[in-house]
Amino acid sequence: MEYEEKTGWIRGVRHCPSPNHDERPEGTEIDLLVIHGISLPPRQYGGPWIDRLFTNSLDPDAHPYFREIASLRVSSHLLIDRTGAITQYVPLNKRAWHAGQSEFMGRSCCNDFSIGIELEGYDDEPYEVVQYSRLVEITRLLQQEWPSLFRERIVGHCDIAPGRKTDPGPAFDWKRYFEGLQFSS
Repeated sequence: MEYEEKTGWIRGVRHCPSPNHDERPEGTEIDLLVIHGISLPPRQYGGPWIDRLFTNSLDPDAHPYFREIASLRVSSHLLIDRTGAITQYVPLNKRAWHAGQSEFMGRSCCNDFSIGIELEGYDDEPYEVVQYSRLVEITRLLQQEWPSLFRERIVGHCDIAPGRKTDPGPAFDWKRYFEGLQFSS
């Protein structure tokens, strides 16, 4: 994998461009990494549904749960599925719409200054070992470009939207992830 600064895309991963992004505010530095969890429908893995959600093509009739979310305009920069495959939806230099109403250390609108990574999973179901390996790998790549993404600036969606979001959930093994990055938890 290699980050192309000019385009914001990572070479060596699958690309599925989402229209759900825009420019970051001028002069904004990326200094937050947000880890999410997603499964569509909930607790089901595989299939085209995450791609379709992030590209505004989710059929509300394909599953009852989709009726609730098909009209959302959301995205993430990256997804790591259960097999460890990485998909990029939004260039890293653009603002993905992953955090929603959020706050980190007194700063609101976390989408402005963060990168969002989705892990295919569910809050209380263990994530796959390969997902941690790929998350460590992608985090290291991001840290080369944005050294400010140190331990205290890597958080869960639950940390920036408490009471509203719970992902990546209690099954996410922060200790394993940080040890892979050689951070002490």
